[in-house]
This record gives sequence, C-alpha cells and structure tokens, in this order.
Amino acid sequence: MTFCNPQQNVLQLGLREGMKAADLGTGSGHYALSAAKIVGDTGKVYAVDVQEEVLIALRSAAASRGIRNIETVWGDFEKKGGTRLKDESIDAVILSNTLFQIDRMQDAIAEVKRILKRGGRLLIVDWAGCYDGLGPPKERVVSEYAATDHFVGAGFHKVKDFRAGPHHYSIVFTAP
Repeated sequence: MTFCNPQQNVLQLGLREGMKAADLGTGSGHYALSAAKIVGDTGKVYAVDVQEEVLIALRSAAASRGIRNIETVWGDFEKKGGTRLKDESIDAVILSNTLFQIDRMQDAIAEVKRILKRGGRLLIVDWAGCYDGLGPPKERVVSEYAATDHFVGAGFHKVKDFRAGPHHYSIVFTAP
C-alpha cells in the first residue's frame, strides 16, 4: 500500500538550513524527521502531539538515526498556546493527516497563525477521501476545498496545491 512520501512533500515547503519548523500532530514523526534533515544542525524541528507515547517513539527514532535537532513537545495545538511555542517564532508548519482529527478548527488555525512568522509557510497534507476503510470515516474527511476555505478565510494565502500520494491532497500556504 503506497501512502505519502514525507520527504518529497516536505520539499514543497522551501525549507533551508537554519530554519525552525513545527510538525503539529506529529504522530509517527515521518514529516518531522524529513524536515530535520533539511534544516540541519543549525535549524530545529518541534514535533508537537497530545500523545506522549508517539513522542517517546519519535525521540527513539531520531536518536537511532543520529538526528539531534528535533524537540518533542507534549501539547495540544487546538488550544491557544497549546504548542508552547513563542509567537511568530516558526518559519514553517506541517499539518499532516491531522485535519480530520481536529474538533476545534478555528482554534487550531489560530494557534498555527500565532506561531508562524509573517510570510511563514504552512504545508497541509490530508486524506482526499475515505477508501474502503482506509483513512478517516467519510464524515470526518476535510476536503481540499474545505481546507482551503478555512485557511484562506483566516487570512492565509494559498501558494500551490499538489497530489501528495494516491489518497492525499496537499496545499501550501503563506501566513498573513
């Protein structure tokens, strides 16, 4: 079964050495690990999740690969200040396979907006649908159109969209 290619998708963000990125709802951490390689030793990736066990697993995976620029943060990005990151401190945010799990969309968008630097980039990768039990239940899928509407409505500027795999869409935005 082929899913997304985090390494290829994260390249769409235009990350460079020394940047700070945040992977919100990091889960398995594949996007955080990919971003960490790009931002290098002078950069930093904050991997934020509400599940402590996934953060423990990510720390172990990073250590086994010799990656030392990921900081795991136990936090909830659906709450103001829930990421524990400073205002306008992040160059790029990654939201991968998270939109369908969000209950308070406007609060989550406000937290993304709060931590991103002006002109910072946002990468969204999410399920394009429900595929015979693969992916979220149909009623939880956030369509590409709905995702665009939410973020543009909050002042973000759409830069581009692309297929992130056979079951996923992706959108890149800049922060207002």
